[in-house]
Amino acid sequence: MTGLYSSVGEQLTHYVVDVGNYALHRQNTVTLPAPVQYAWPHPSKRFLYVVSGHRGKSGPDVKHYLTALRVDETGALHEHGPSQSLPQRPLHVSLDATGSYALVAYNDPAGVTVHRIDADHTIGAQVEQPADLDVGIFPHQILMMPGNRDAILVTRGNDAAGRKPEDPGALKVMCLEDGVLHNVASIAPGGGYGFGPRHLDFHPTQPWVYVSLERQNKLQMYERDDDVLAATPKFEKDLLAEPDNVRPRQLGGTVHVHPGGRYVYAANRADDTTDVEGTPVFAGGENSIAAYAIDPGSGEPELIQHADPQSFHVRTFAIEPGGRMLVAASIMPMQVRDGGGARLVPAALTVFRIGDDGRLAYMRKYDVATNGKHQFWMGIVG
Repeated sequence: MTGLYSSVGEQLTHYVVDVGNYALHRQNTVTLPAPVQYAWPHPSKRFLYVVSGHRGKSGPDVKHYLTALRVDETGALHEHGPSQSLPQRPLHVSLDATGSYALVAYNDPAGVTVHRIDADHTIGAQVEQPADLDVGIFPHQILMMPGNRDAILVTRGNDAAGRKPEDPGALKVMCLEDGVLHNVASIAPGGGYGFGPRHLDFHPTQPWVYVSLERQNKLQMYERDDDVLAATPKFEKDLLAEPDNVRPRQLGGTVHVHPGGRYVYAANRADDTTDVEGTPVFAGGENSIAAYAIDPGSGEPELIQHADPQSFHVRTFAIEPGGRMLVAASIMPMQVRDGGGARLVPAALTVFRIGDDGRLAYMRKYDVATNGKHQFWMGIVG
């Protein structure tokens, strides 16, 4: 059974994915010890590993955690062993291909931790890492390469602001040996300046890596030779429909390759507001899922569509394993202009049908009450 899991603050809700009807059926909700930041399934799909923490808070009472949840035959979630405390707010978690290690990335201060997964799938000991590990500036994702030898830590960097110069971004390649990461390479075109990667995904059968640049609103494709990543991209494409009209807080987001390998999708996010008679109202920008056809010979992505999620700031989206359905999750509600006033567009889960040509057809939208929190993570486990 395929399950969709969506978080709002500390609450993680299970939905059954009804692919035949392009529908979601809400089931049970579990509560994590802190607001959910990200989650990753075990290779068996029978366990889910969740990182949680408090955004923008500090102090002795603020805690951050790595939690194991068991997925039963209905898709419902159950606590599986004690949670492990983390040193600071985590941003991303993933597992290696054997399910032996959980890798956690932290953005501020930049860092990585590695945790053993015990034979009973509970969380084991944290593995000490070298002091000289190159974790870059503002890590946003850590993911093992298909060969399961090296990991890529995606570090976004930061735009220049005021008198503070730009912080460069990079793709930090690290070898994982018995839970210990070692520096291998730093991929940073132009020295990392004008290079702000946020998220990447691998082609299922070809040596192609697709990377979204949050700060530049671009999609790049890199070639790899086994676990050796090319130093520069082979292709670069615009994420936006209007690349020459970039509004404030316009950001590139999550990227996923279709399970069949013929298409790749990436999120465009905008949430800047302007004051209208005391109400913060959407100021403009692009909120969409950009769809690209992948050339089967070269791997070049060619834009075929911008699909409207009918909501704002899609932080995460997921494709069901059969490749027939895509669900996009917006993180928050937004006031929009409506005649002389404003109306509220709730946060939502938006369901699209994926056509044989890779295009997305809007099917339905499920409004999500966030109650002042964020729908920060969503994923599908088959």
